[in-house]
Amino acid sequence: MAADSRTRPTGAARWLVALAALLFALVVLLPVVAVFTEALRDGAAGYRTVFTHPHTVHALRLTGLIVAVVVPLNVAFGFAAAWLVTHFRFPGRGLLVTLIDLPFTVSPVVAGLMLVLLFGPDGWFGPWLGERGVAILFAPPGLILATMFVCVPIVARELMPAMQARGHSEELAALTLGASPLQMWWRVTVPGLRHALFAGTVLCLARAAGEYGAVAVVSGHVRGRTNTLSLHVDALYNDYQFVGAFAVASLLACVALLSLASSGGEHGVGSMGRRVAPDDELLNTHLHPRAAAPVPGDPAPPTRAPSSADPSSPASEPPATQPTTRDLP
Repeated sequence: MAADSRTRPTGAARWLVALAALLFALVVLLPVVAVFTEALRDGAAGYRTVFTHPHTVHALRLTGLIVAVVVPLNVAFGFAAAWLVTHFRFPGRGLLVTLIDLPFTVSPVVAGLMLVLLFGPDGWFGPWLGERGVAILFAPPGLILATMFVCVPIVARELMPAMQARGHSEELAALTLGASPLQMWWRVTVPGLRHALFAGTVLCLARAAGEYGAVAVVSGHVRGRTNTLSLHVDALYNDYQFVGAFAVASLLACVALLSLASSGGEHGVGSMGRRVAPDDELLNTHLHPRAAAPVPGDPAPPTRAPSSADPSSPASEPPATQPTTRDLP
């Protein structure tokens, strides 16, 4: 009875679920339905016509180029950063984690303004690059840098909990059996993190394809040259071409929905995985001999005195019985 009362939803729980469903319908479901409804107002023929326009085709190609460059670089950086943070102890580790999370706290518009300050005509490196004919702002390199900045934490934050939950026992076993660090990484680490790595990659792809704030600052809004899909939606809407704007927006919505659907089952893998007590010192000894040295200022690990109640301590072993004359033959 007690178990049934705990699992049976109460009246307050039903009201909370109904409120959550209502908010989801108003905030998420209804706008998505409105986007697709407006995009198909002129029928399938009008929908296809939007994507044959030269400006739409160029925006699609430019967005694909940005995604093709940003996603692999962010996956490589996220994997390396997560591995470094979860497998090694070093001075400045907390600062590195804070810097990884920085794009989450900084507005994308501020990120674009930072790039303008660095590479603008009056920026720190703008005049030097301009003399050599290198264009960063109002060109694809600036769009790639802006998108890369806002996508930095996504893959790393997906991999860190998974690495911490898996522990280091499998890597230690591979190294003990004679595998090289590269073999350990490719045959043990990557397959064990494939779910979190896939989720991070898909979410990074969706964010890179739909980024607006940072690229709006550094693009210049030049149609047919620096407009991505998200900027092209804004341009069409400002020109009162609502069907075209919602048609392109529906494409971005499809990318977002497919990304969530494909990565939804991968979230929480790290927290649901098997927890293994890691052996940092031994793993660092195999990977890097100097990594096993203690960091200056770290407290020494506490030692536990053997207890009489501990079955593994020698003091808890039963005393050997002395043979008596009754036991002798």
